[in-house]
Amino acid sequence: MDQEHIPGAGAGAGEGAGRRRFLAIATGAATAAGLGAVAGCAGGTPDGAAGTTAGTGPTPGATAGKGGPAGFDVKAENAKPGHADWHVTKAGPARAIEGFADKVSVLSGESFGLHVSTTAPRFTVSAYRMGWYGGARARLVWRSEALPGVRQPEHTVDSATRMVRTRWPRTTTVDTKGWPEGCYLLRLDAQGGEGQRFVPVTVRSAAGTGRTVVVNAVATWQAYNRWGGYGSYDGPTGGYATRSLAVTFDRPYEYDDGAGLFLVYEAPLLALAERLGIPLAYATTTDVAREKRLLEGAAAVLSLGHDEYWSPEQRAHFTAARDAGTNIAVLGANCCFRRIRLEPSDLGPDRTVVCYKSAYDQDPGFKRGQSATVDFRSAPGADPESSLLGVIYDGYPVDAPYVVTHPDHWLFEGTGVKAGDRFAHLVGVEYDKVNTGFPTPRPIEILAHSPVVCEGRPSHQDTAYYTTPSGAGVFATGTMRWVEALDASGDGRSGANHGLDAKAGALTTRVTENLLRAFAAGPAGRTHPAQDNVKAVYGG
Repeated sequence: MDQEHIPGAGAGAGEGAGRRRFLAIATGAATAAGLGAVAGCAGGTPDGAAGTTAGTGPTPGATAGKGGPAGFDVKAENAKPGHADWHVTKAGPARAIEGFADKVSVLSGESFGLHVSTTAPRFTVSAYRMGWYGGARARLVWRSEALPGVRQPEHTVDSATRMVRTRWPRTTTVDTKGWPEGCYLLRLDAQGGEGQRFVPVTVRSAAGTGRTVVVNAVATWQAYNRWGGYGSYDGPTGGYATRSLAVTFDRPYEYDDGAGLFLVYEAPLLALAERLGIPLAYATTTDVAREKRLLEGAAAVLSLGHDEYWSPEQRAHFTAARDAGTNIAVLGANCCFRRIRLEPSDLGPDRTVVCYKSAYDQDPGFKRGQSATVDFRSAPGADPESSLLGVIYDGYPVDAPYVVTHPDHWLFEGTGVKAGDRFAHLVGVEYDKVNTGFPTPRPIEILAHSPVVCEGRPSHQDTAYYTTPSGAGVFATGTMRWVEALDASGDGRSGANHGLDAKAGALTTRVTENLLRAFAAGPAGRTHPAQDNVKAVYGG
């Protein structure tokens, strides 16, 4: 049964009494447990104005098609037979098999290394492209021959930053020639059924021109990763003071059988967008930060369910895209909250996520004149996320009904909702709101205004949409459970998906369909300009 677990360790000195400890969110087979991001519900006021491995199995289809921009045809790709057996069904013991890729993303045709540790004598690798595929949700693109297994050396912990290091030798090299662009899970299968684990990899798009760019929030996945006993929120003692000040991609993901946060917060949206045939491009947060032109000319860019950790470069590139007419959809909450710095690891560039948080003044990078790796809204260099998102993070934990207040909005077309309609459990576990005490773009429309009580403090969650002079539309759900709800079914009594039911699933699916289609068509503000209603909703 799905559950949320709030670890009992107290917040460390310098974070304040209200600093939150979080995150365990599980949906179905997907589990993400760890510690989390900001001041609980203390309030929402401004606080600082190589070689290849021989393979067997299916031959991958061509990457090019005729249906979409840049030659990639999402519809044609998803018309191919899917493979519903992609799941991990026999995880086995904790260290039976696990691994990581030495590149977070590659262009189709590039190679990457796999670093695998296993107790089994041999193992195989199966590469599944995730999508819709008639409901199978994945297609087997490549499978390796049986490879020799080895138990890799124990990890070490850096004394200065408490960063877990593996320094595992490369086990094998994977050539992605012929792999279509997209989001992939590689499944490692230990011989004899001893264990299975995932390794996520993105086959990124060279450009996003004319397409909707799906951005995997890999920096956030890594921040919540506690493989080796340390993550960005705590160490083995469970205390904030023992957290890692930097984390690296040079280790497996502990959560969700190695899939990171992908299956909970991103896969349902990816399946819906590919089912609709929306022309898509694929990238990670590190790609967007590194490649200034990646979002140029994109129809839209999507930030998915939990996209908390951003570099200043990523934020600048999102903002520039918006100001050039690219639509932005934030399909989660607590987005763009932590300011990070990307640094190299032993294996390559941008493989270390640095975030000192309240100890930013101890950061050697800050001492050299780089931006403080602290919350975007906090000094020094305060730059609240609301100036980009329209909404701002307001707190956790909550579990509350989602309340529609603007049923005539075009995004609710076809849903049949009326003012005051409620959708149980859809607001949670973190939420955002419109708070004009922070920089807030106008005009902005509030579509849902849901009462919440967060650790005794009454507040509201808001779903909001604003438009800009460039014509861009920016939409934010204001709840972390939006993407998860896309898969909700039944009456919710099973407890799956946090009790979300088919009613919530139908609402979020139809609104997201309306959103994706409108945003894929070009600057949404030109056809759907926002009509400011903040005063009507909040008064004053």
